[in-house]
Amino acid sequence: MKALVYTQPNEVQLHERPDPTLEAGEVVLRIDAAGICGSDMHAYHGHDPRRKPGLVLGHEFAATVMQSAAPGWLAGQRVTGNPLITCGRCDYCLQGRDNLCSQRTMVGMTRPGAFAQQMSIPAQCLIALPDTLATVAAALTEPAATALHAINLSMRSLVRPLPECRVLVLGGGAIGMLAALLLRHYGVDDLTVAEVNPLRRTSLETHARCATYDPRAGGPGENGFEYVIDAVGSVATRQTALAAVKPGGVVMHIGLQDWASEIDMRKLTLAEITLLGTYTYSQADLRATVAALARGAFGDLSWVQTRPLSEGPEAFADLHAGRTAAAKVVLQPH
Repeated sequence: MKALVYTQPNEVQLHERPDPTLEAGEVVLRIDAAGICGSDMHAYHGHDPRRKPGLVLGHEFAATVMQSAAPGWLAGQRVTGNPLITCGRCDYCLQGRDNLCSQRTMVGMTRPGAFAQQMSIPAQCLIALPDTLATVAAALTEPAATALHAINLSMRSLVRPLPECRVLVLGGGAIGMLAALLLRHYGVDDLTVAEVNPLRRTSLETHARCATYDPRAGGPGENGFEYVIDAVGSVATRQTALAAVKPGGVVMHIGLQDWASEIDMRKLTLAEITLLGTYTYSQADLRATVAALARGAFGDLSWVQTRPLSEGPEAFADLHAGRTAAAKVVLQPH
């Protein structure tokens, strides 16, 4: 089979790889569409020690079951899936917070991922797709679930209902775009997104109908927003988020571009800011996201760009250079 392989920093190549073998409790999938994630780009840049050269990246996918060694799953079924492979036995898994499982592994990290014509995965990870959900839209389930999980978690901490809040999203990549679209669906009218790429700012204004600004040209001011989402997670965006949030407000930290930095602990304490971190999603979030995508909660997704898997090296290079307006590029292996 053809597979896109991470060979060295700033390089992926199309290689011939053996077809996956069918193991007990697993399925072999034909990958129909697979999205390039920010974490794939992080690995591409050589910044993720967990993803080593020789790995097939990719964990956002829509697929069709080819072979099954698990009850309940038959060849021909359309599916997406949870790339996190969890133990199912620990307290977190039993609580439905399987994203926090300490035994978790992940496709596209600890085993070959979805940038290939075929991939194997434990059947416990699968989620059936409705016939009404298009394949490319289904491939956005994973990043859309990240946005849904973060926003739903934040709403527990907001003092006033979400639609009453002024909201700032830092970063207009896939998570920022999907968060903006879901915020609009949830009734947020006063929405601003910070994004350095002018092509993406135009796309955000068109599809999310929000205000945008270039953070290199200035900041959003201080104490202006009840709710701030940091979808970048850099030193600069953490500082911006804490400065921009109103006293008593909520900062949701999703991105993890920089793993450590100082933040304004004085404001966090004296202004009673709620700072939340979030990691991915639960299986329930993924199921809810499939339903949300099917009913159009994230809009028409016309901003998504598709390319054949054979153009994967060029797609990574274009994303690296900021040459595309698309916050999400989806590769199609067939």
